[in-house]
Amino acid sequence: MWRRGALLSVASVVLFGVGAWAQPLKIRADYVAAMEKSAAILPFAAKHGPDVLRHYGKSYTMETNQMAGGGVVLTALAANETDLSGFTPQMLVLATLQAKLEVRIIGQLLSDGVPGNYRTWWWVRGAEIAKIEDLKGKTLAINARGANPDAALRMMMNRHGMADGKDYQIVEVRFPNMLAALESKRVDAAILIPPFYLPAEKNPALKPLFAVDEVFGPNETIMMAVRADYLAKNRAALVDLLEDHIRFRRWITDPRTRMDALKAVGEAGKLPPERFDPWVYTAKDYYVDPKALVDSARLQRNVNDMHKFGITPAAIDVTPYVDMSLAREAAARIVGN
Repeated sequence: MWRRGALLSVASVVLFGVGAWAQPLKIRADYVAAMEKSAAILPFAAKHGPDVLRHYGKSYTMETNQMAGGGVVLTALAANETDLSGFTPQMLVLATLQAKLEVRIIGQLLSDGVPGNYRTWWWVRGAEIAKIEDLKGKTLAINARGANPDAALRMMMNRHGMADGKDYQIVEVRFPNMLAALESKRVDAAILIPPFYLPAEKNPALKPLFAVDEVFGPNETIMMAVRADYLAKNRAALVDLLEDHIRFRRWITDPRTRMDALKAVGEAGKLPPERFDPWVYTAKDYYVDPKALVDSARLQRNVNDMHKFGITPAAIDVTPYVDMSLAREAAARIVGN
């Protein structure tokens, strides 16, 4: 009886261990805007494309949280309040040099200024502002400190001999509120990302003044970042997530399945899917790499330029922090499947 009881106890431990191991990993992911590009879209895609997301609900699930961007995102990752973050080049530098975080970039989310795709512009009221020098003494909007728009704006203004806080004022405005802030004259320049630039194009009082890539050139705008220790513990689940994300990119660009994919985007954006059809994942939108690969050379140029213009305290070698092995493994699984 003792031996039988011992065997039953061992069996219970083994079964409990297997059950615990089999639970999908809950990945806490943040996003700022362009939710359809972020990993946060996957819970919505799981409903409309169950064959697209082969691993969601099995090896991983997601908990998503919208943030203002920049420093808020970095703080949450540093405090272990999130697992998968959307990083800009500036945030990678600050995470490494100031927050002393061991982070790894594991995939691309979107890139701005890539030829053939949308370029992000600062818009102004054309009757009041004709050139960049006219922004002196004005109020200029960004989404968040530490974000790509923050770096690009200050770099452009530095080029024209103007300093933040002395010659102009920066205020933080959420992307969906940018156009209204510009039209109501609460700000004098606003950065309009897709789709918010579309109604601006129809307003003759507004005009684009300069684009982010005029400072940066093509840039690795948002990348998937995780802590190095989190990657070491959860690599398999992260590869599964990347595989699903790459399948999603193929799903929404395939004419045969695009409208089904747009249902997921519409649900995420709380708008009819037809509203997204003219621009999302098209040439009117940002560049999205079909294999979720970050262009490391482009990222290095972005980092070097930010230091050159005094945006970051130093330039770093991005090589140790960029790990594309997960995205390549994920993409290799999809070939012919």
